[in-house]
Amino acid sequence: MADTGTVSGQQAGIFVDFATSPAQYRHWRLSIDGRVARLSLDVQEDQPLVPGYDLKLNSYDLGVDIELYDAVQRLRFEHPEVGAVVVTSAKDRVFCAGANIKMLGQSGHGFKVNFCKFTNETRNSMEDASAHSGQTYICAINGPAAGGGYELALACDHILLIDDGTSTVSLPELPLLAVLPGTGGLTRLVDKRGVRHDHADFLCTTSEGVRGSRAVEWRLVDQLSPRSGFDQAVSDKATETAEKSDRPSSAQGINLTPLERRMDGERISYQHVNVKLDRELGVAHILVEGPNEAPTGDLAGIHAAGDRFWPLALARQLDDAILHLRLNESEAGTWVFRAQGDSSLVAAYDDILLEHASDWLVREITLYVKRTLKRLDVSSRSLVTLIEPGSCFTGTLLELALAADRCYMLDGNFEDDQGFPDATVRVTGMNFGPLPMVNGITRLESRFLGQPDGIEAIRAKTGPDLDAQAALDLGLVTFIPDDIDWEDEVRLALEERASFSPDALTGMEASLRFGGPETMESKIFGRLSTWQNWVFQRPNASGDQGALQLYGTGAKTQFDKGRV
Repeated sequence: MADTGTVSGQQAGIFVDFATSPAQYRHWRLSIDGRVARLSLDVQEDQPLVPGYDLKLNSYDLGVDIELYDAVQRLRFEHPEVGAVVVTSAKDRVFCAGANIKMLGQSGHGFKVNFCKFTNETRNSMEDASAHSGQTYICAINGPAAGGGYELALACDHILLIDDGTSTVSLPELPLLAVLPGTGGLTRLVDKRGVRHDHADFLCTTSEGVRGSRAVEWRLVDQLSPRSGFDQAVSDKATETAEKSDRPSSAQGINLTPLERRMDGERISYQHVNVKLDRELGVAHILVEGPNEAPTGDLAGIHAAGDRFWPLALARQLDDAILHLRLNESEAGTWVFRAQGDSSLVAAYDDILLEHASDWLVREITLYVKRTLKRLDVSSRSLVTLIEPGSCFTGTLLELALAADRCYMLDGNFEDDQGFPDATVRVTGMNFGPLPMVNGITRLESRFLGQPDGIEAIRAKTGPDLDAQAALDLGLVTFIPDDIDWEDEVRLALEERASFSPDALTGMEASLRFGGPETMESKIFGRLSTWQNWVFQRPNASGDQGALQLYGTGAKTQFDKGRV
């Protein structure tokens, strides 16, 4: 997963590959028993992602979480029979000590923030499975669960804690490290579990944690069990939960085969996604290619196509490209999206996803597309979409234009017309509900807050191709330059973006993209992008005499007492 011979944009000497498979897992054990799966954390302390630290006490780094994300994905697609997933530890008397402190101490700022963001997205995918896929996550805490270990438990729907007099749950980041829980622990305590403010305050300011009956009384866990009956209690809860699932126990899953990705200098190529890097300007040009054949009209054909089915193949490739660019190409601060292909074929795939939405596999494909677009939304990059002749920004792909901070659409065609049809966009049913943002509403609803008439006007235009003027009138695009102005307007926009402070852009974009209601998910990302990003750079945490640097040395941090 890491090649220490390659220089990364985030941390010199590290190239991170997010592709893995169960045969390559070093830190997780995945087992299936009928309707119940078990994910057991068994971190090999001498196998960190990069040298320089040991993963003691089931502490984790990015490599551990890459495996967890892969396992969550495979359980959804390869095991439709599974209705409950038990997350536990394979080690005796220890659950998880959270994110590895030495790893955090030696990592650059950008790497730390990306690590927190990816880890939180992985926990969101677990919650998404519980909420929408009938695959409910249960956490069996069989020893102390500290920091990110308890945050992993908080991402599950039901938490069982072993009642042995020593096992605790804790969020000790503030008293021990002068930082905050990095994967949504603070928000999940109060928003998800309804923990009282004063109880949460005590938990987060003591390093000892809370155990036993108090943990249940304070809603920190759901169930206690003595060591003698712990395994049976976990089994009973998992079996009971799995029986309530709507996932088909006799269905055949599909295999998620290894992605085919080629990297050559400034180019990264997949079957349906191609990236060209302009490192001098700090731009990643991302070309999404539409399907080259119509979808089969029946479910059997979709299942037979497996991970080659275009929407799923596209989601996997785009997901990997986003992760790669976020971590390994940090100075590519602007992502420019184009889409090329036949709009009618894209619309046909949207139609089949909507027609068969109740099928377990189609549901999983749509949910994966949703999560991939969410990952794009929360990426700290400027997003620009260019709609040109031959584009296929239709339905699902139109979401890329709606997600953009700015969208340019050519009015008409280029003077040296190369046979492509005029630039158009097309709205489908996929734009009205199946692909919500982290704030729980669609990108159209976010764009037209308090303007239901604007959304209804767009809904009335569902189906036909819309030219540039129609798209502008409906509010689907930002600008519609003609052939004479196109090149200059796009060039100036990208050059202007490159001239701004990346820090200020990150703050501005995160503030503007998510208007309207807040959800637990949007709160987590908003607060992670501000408070943790800020705290990680403060001397009290990351300075030469900061808590992250001195942890484990016996030296006491002398904090700057000034409140800012």
